[in-house]
Amino acid sequence: MSRTLTIFKKEFRQYFDSPIGYIFITVFLVINSWLFFRTFFLMNQASVRPLFFLIPWIFLFFVPAVTMRLWAEEKKAGTIEVLMTFPIKDWQVVLGKYLASLLFLVLALALTFTLPLTAWLLAAEGVVPDLGPVLTSYLGSIFLGGAFLAIGLWVSSLTENQIVAFIIAIAASFVLMIIGDRIVTMYLPSAMVGIAQYLGLNSHFSSIERGVLDTRDIVYYLSVIYFFIYLTIRSVESRKWQ
Repeated sequence: MSRTLTIFKKEFRQYFDSPIGYIFITVFLVINSWLFFRTFFLMNQASVRPLFFLIPWIFLFFVPAVTMRLWAEEKKAGTIEVLMTFPIKDWQVVLGKYLASLLFLVLALALTFTLPLTAWLLAAEGVVPDLGPVLTSYLGSIFLGGAFLAIGLWVSSLTENQIVAFIIAIAASFVLMIIGDRIVTMYLPSAMVGIAQYLGLNSHFSSIERGVLDTRDIVYYLSVIYFFIYLTIRSVESRKWQ
């Protein structure tokens, strides 16, 4: 586990060794704030639902931008071969990279908590904020972001071109996000609707966003994360067969 921690520290530090990490977080916060307050004053309600309604769509572009370099950059620079000569297992490297990107995402998400605080400060006198749904929505956002990260990590392991990794990760995440939405299920045979709704990333997020913390949603997200991390490990191992 100490080797995984070493990779984790190295990867997380890289986000802030250059301006890229700061730029990503700043852009993430600016976009979230602009979209949130754009509807906040129109609704004239101290509600934070617009924030979490938009989070999946922001993640759709933000997360692939975070993961596109994780393996593609290593392959293009040739450092992946050097990395793998160290006495460390493939799964430890993959897990270390994943946990570093997850912490970076959680940090960016945590900084958006100023938006609910602002909404509550601007609320009418006597209005008591309901913290429960907000906390479950943040938890759901972490699970959703974690799933997007696992998908992006896998895609990045397939190519050395960061732009290609970015575009494919967006496409793959988009398909899994909307597959359970009505815009898709209305064209499916009735026997497949239930399956599509279960596979949809957004379907489970919508459930958590409403304040319903169901173990089935948590198991689903953990399964998606495990599946794509496993694919990443297999992808990294495949270099030995070439």
